[in-house]
Amino acid sequence: MSVSTDHLADRVQPLRGDGTLTREIAGGKAWSIQNMLALGIPVPPAFVVTTNVCRDYHAGGREFPSDLIDEVRRALQRVEEQTGRNFGVPERPLLVSVRSGAAISMPGMMDTVLNLGMTADIERALAVETGDPDYAADTRHRFVEQFEKVVGTTPPDEPWAQLELAIRAVLDSWHSKRAAAYRRSRNIPEDGGTAVTVQAMVFGNLDDQSGTGVLFSRDPLTGNADPYGEWLPRGQGEDVVSGRKDALNLQELGTSMPAVHRELLAATEILERNGRDVQDIEFTVQSGRLWLLQSRSAKRTPRAALRSVVHLQRDGIISVSEALDRVQTEHVHAMLRPRLDPKAVSASPPVAAGKSACPGVASGLVVTDADMAEQLSDEGLAVILARPTTDPDDVAAMSAAVAVLTELGGSTSHAAVVCREMAIPCVVGCGVGSMTDLAGKIVTVDAEAGTVHLGELPVQPPVASDDDDLQLIEGWFRDVLGEDDPAVTLLSLVDGYHRRIGAQ
Repeated sequence: MSVSTDHLADRVQPLRGDGTLTREIAGGKAWSIQNMLALGIPVPPAFVVTTNVCRDYHAGGREFPSDLIDEVRRALQRVEEQTGRNFGVPERPLLVSVRSGAAISMPGMMDTVLNLGMTADIERALAVETGDPDYAADTRHRFVEQFEKVVGTTPPDEPWAQLELAIRAVLDSWHSKRAAAYRRSRNIPEDGGTAVTVQAMVFGNLDDQSGTGVLFSRDPLTGNADPYGEWLPRGQGEDVVSGRKDALNLQELGTSMPAVHRELLAATEILERNGRDVQDIEFTVQSGRLWLLQSRSAKRTPRAALRSVVHLQRDGIISVSEALDRVQTEHVHAMLRPRLDPKAVSASPPVAAGKSACPGVASGLVVTDADMAEQLSDEGLAVILARPTTDPDDVAAMSAAVAVLTELGGSTSHAAVVCREMAIPCVVGCGVGSMTDLAGKIVTVDAEAGTVHLGELPVQPPVASDDDDLQLIEGWFRDVLGEDDPAVTLLSLVDGYHRRIGAQ
């Protein structure tokens, strides 16, 4: 049984620089690709199965709309023409990635499947084409492992069957328990649907001039203006974000491939000015050639959000009015957050240390099981979730914890990005096995220093009256509100401003 629709033209769309697809129709990932293409930034060819299909699919009892796969075949043929490669055959084979992408990003949606289209015959063809059987075997291994984890079944031998299953898995993930719970908690409409982005693969695992990375246009921890990122030579896709592999500082890319590094920073500046906000950019380098895969407004700590607002205004990217609209009371609270008493720290040296991923201080019981962390939190205990690394299945436990620790991963890993969004103190990369001895103990996490201390340590109130950024922002609010009473605090000014804006 198939379901017909009245908007066939909106079902499968190529992504072009002159495209006019909205975020609501194309989803955030595809809309980002369209935007980067319009700015002349190098992006692998792609097309999108729009959110209209997701709505029709579920309204029709989880059946594909009529002729959908024919439209997908035509769209993929265009990608073949653009790349000079062929999907599903060993002669110059084309592999693709498949990604979910709702208009509003949310945990619970299907993760990415990379290298789709891989078979035993195509592995042999890639080995001959590149002269590197190890690369071909690694690419196939990554595909099988990821497909089984994300789609939930062994990949069939026929590439078109793989693609159909992956598209179906994306559409089904719209109604996953985690995605539905996330929408309810944030009042996101149920009828939005997710798009499916299908994109030609580029290979960071191809050779010594290849790799993958994540770049923030400004530091997402502090808000400082310097670009901030990580780079993994011979890595692919989720290697950096997953935290399972130790990435290098982005400066290592500048040392090994300076021209690529300069091109990346130039694209970053264009994207930040165009997006009028700090950008989170995913990129791949294949044999010395740069490709950008996604750019979006960056998740950052509340402290970084406040400082970046000031810096963006100073750089002429946003106006004072726009800056004030973005300042929230949580940002000011973060600047006024207590810090550990230095005497207590001296008396209790660190028992673990890693990279600061989201600043803050928290004390609680170390729990290594996500389900147990949720249960104990529900019982009123302050819980510190400690994991080897985190993935979307851990988000509920992370949101229930007062702090998060990981043994692996860097400052652009899943744990780091999610904790910054939720303003949860987080330290990553503490070392393999570092959490084992801490399980069941009360500790204090100083996520600004990246350290963990035994026991519940005392804190000191902050002294923020001499902070230049806070003083500048307070002056802006006073000017707009006409408030000259020194007894009125900055927090009251922020709250009063947003009440006024909301009433207009």
